[in-house]
Amino acid sequence: MSDRSLEPLKLVAFDEADLEVLSAHLQDAVIRVADMKYLRAEQRFVLVANRFDWGSADTRKPRQAASGFRRRRTGLHFERVQGVRAKSLNPEAHDAVVELLAIKFEAGQPPSGTITLYFAGGSTIRLDVECVDAQMRDLGPVWETSSLPQHDLAAEDDL
Repeated sequence: MSDRSLEPLKLVAFDEADLEVLSAHLQDAVIRVADMKYLRAEQRFVLVANRFDWGSADTRKPRQAASGFRRRRTGLHFERVQGVRAKSLNPEAHDAVVELLAIKFEAGQPPSGTITLYFAGGSTIRLDVECVDAQMRDLGPVWETSSLPQHDLAAEDDL
């Protein structure tokens, strides 16, 4: 493992293409429901996740023999959020854990629109935003994991 591979990742998104990059880096992140919050007065939606570090993963290894994969503690926030709607997600289930599959943007009256966070099992969070304004930043801890996330490709086609 090179020293460079341990450097924290910092990304911003100001348009749909940027958001796709964030989505790729956050694919398969696991998040406790208690670690997501809408700060209405600040017009900000924040979350802290344990993201799978796809950038360092050698996915050519057989899944059964895979080792040396990593997860990282990562923060993500969206600015200029006008409203938040959740589907099939209980905000009172603080210890529940969800797996993020993708983040997508649907344009409204430019530059506004809706950013949707898609989770395994069909849950979603929709953010009504003035514009795309997001930042992702690795926060510190990095740890090894032996499990490579598995995908239900049929479910992902519906995103």
